[in-house]
Amino acid sequence: MKYKIFAGICLAFIGLFVATALYYKNEQTQKYGDMAANDLSTFIREHSRTLGPEDAKVVIVEFMDPACETCAAFSPIVKHVMEQNPGKIKLVLRYAPFHDGADGFVKILEAAGKQGKYWETLNVMFKTQSMWASHSNYRPELLWEFLPKAGLDIEKLKKEMNDPALDDIIAQDLADAKTLNVRKTPGFFVNGKPLETFGSKQLIRLISSELDKNY
Repeated sequence: MKYKIFAGICLAFIGLFVATALYYKNEQTQKYGDMAANDLSTFIREHSRTLGPEDAKVVIVEFMDPACETCAAFSPIVKHVMEQNPGKIKLVLRYAPFHDGADGFVKILEAAGKQGKYWETLNVMFKTQSMWASHSNYRPELLWEFLPKAGLDIEKLKKEMNDPALDDIIAQDLADAKTLNVRKTPGFFVNGKPLETFGSKQLIRLISSELDKNY
């Protein structure tokens, strides 16, 4: 009898925990959805780098870190979904440089953007990341050996990456990441909806859901 009572209490607590967690998730989803509808600036800033048409009805906002292995792994997945749905998706990249020294990698990217080589440079970074950003053998100085592959003027890049305005970009993105409760990278939002359960299949499912709703 005592066992049944104890088991019943445990089940009640588990049920309460699950219900509370679901309620919290729904509240968070609603909160971010309202923010996206009423104040897009938290998701997209004037400086934000975008890929895809401006009039796309599905907008993926990704908070990323150039030294993040998972960000590198998800990059081709997102691009593949965009290629499969031409003209329907816009990708917005935001920065959450949580790794040590990652601010410098962001500044390299932004300086590359001034040469019109932003996406080429990001592609080189991700493809060579295992050689310069490996957690077991972290050697960020090696990145400079690969950057010429993006067609960059390296001397010009080194000067422009010291622009103080880049610190403001990083600070703003980190502040927005905090507001949106992004604690690790990559952090995804699709039309303002957060990716509640992390995974490639879950992301594709969320994107597909928004495509179905808007097209």
